[in-house]
Amino acid sequence: MTGQRSFARFAWGVLAYNIFVVVWGAFVRATGSGAGCGNHWPMCNGQVVPRAPQLATLIEFAHRATSGIDLIAIVILVVWAFRAYPKGHRVRLGAALSGFFIVTEALIGAGLVLFEHVAKNASTARAFSLSIHLMNTFTLLAVLALTAWWASGGAPISPRPAHQGLLVAALAGLVVLGISGAITALGDTLFPVTSLSAGFSQDFSPTAHLFVRLRVFHPGIAIAATVFLLFAVGRVMKQSPGQGTQKLGLAVMALAFIQLMIGALNLALLAPVSMQLVHLALGDFLWIATVLFTAEAWSRS
Repeated sequence: MTGQRSFARFAWGVLAYNIFVVVWGAFVRATGSGAGCGNHWPMCNGQVVPRAPQLATLIEFAHRATSGIDLIAIVILVVWAFRAYPKGHRVRLGAALSGFFIVTEALIGAGLVLFEHVAKNASTARAFSLSIHLMNTFTLLAVLALTAWWASGGAPISPRPAHQGLLVAALAGLVVLGISGAITALGDTLFPVTSLSAGFSQDFSPTAHLFVRLRVFHPGIAIAATVFLLFAVGRVMKQSPGQGTQKLGLAVMALAFIQLMIGALNLALLAPVSMQLVHLALGDFLWIATVLFTAEAWSRS
């Protein structure tokens, strides 16, 4: 049991580290450093360790290094799970899925570099690859969170008819919101503005780039997804009065409200890099809290 408690702490640590890696990846994008290693992968400008690097190279190389450490940590997580838990245990499943999705995460990241969907690339193809990357990242965070939750005593899950539709729709809404946010952040990076009025003029200009014209939809999507999430969580909390459901439900509601306020502040401040990173981190926390709330609501305890 001591080994399993240590594994649970390690699993939560790996989840926290992954949030850091995600935020650092956003810093790479926000600073236009995605091409810092050129179109080379896994090498950086054709070298294992770049010599006399520029700042963009240092930022991108640091991201690759932290991602490599992440891969090693999840390999340890998988091996440890299969040694500490019996065959068929849900922790083994969560760890195995984490291993699969960290590999797909690395492959998608490599594809972004090799196809040059980084830095100043403003192609439609980049929006699609960015969306795929975000969905994979969300899935990775979800399975890591479930692995840690199950290792900490979380019960097995089985979707309940009374909750299934609402919670699946709420999770899907967060994915759509995340995709629109990623494209909006990319538009803010590629087409920065100096004032809100200039930004609105860009957003509604028929000659504006697609990323700029899509930017106007993100606040509406954020409000709609948040309202629906709050409705769904409130409804499930009424039907499932258990202590775990109530605590996680309140956490989701608080994070959703804070995230909406931070989003408004980010817009008002014209999306500075620091606010973009805070906004993203809160979005990841909200996603993880909603996943765990869903798992608790569907638990067979």
